[in-house]
Amino acid sequence: MVQAQFEWDDKKNIENMRKHGVSFFRAQHAFADRQRVIAEDLSHSSDHEKRFFCFGRVDNGIMTVRFTYRDNVIRIIGAGYWRKGKSIYERENNLH
Repeated sequence: MVQAQFEWDDKKNIENMRKHGVSFFRAQHAFADRQRVIAEDLSHSSDHEKRFFCFGRVDNGIMTVRFTYRDNVIRIIGAGYWRKGKSIYERENNLH
């Protein structure tokens, strides 16, 4: 099994920790959830670069991670615990 590689901008990581209380290092764990849900971020995708959401369980909550793929590496753009992500995760995994 191939391990996923992750990267991020350190300044965005610090800003994300300040705004949302979540580090991008911790956000990687959402991808390890076997029930994770991946969805395209249509409002932030472009012809140049597709953006995605990963909704996955981290600790006791459902984390939403915004990311893209660059040279076969997952580049994390943002992360947090948001109600909308939790409801998508629950709906897709028939947890309601």
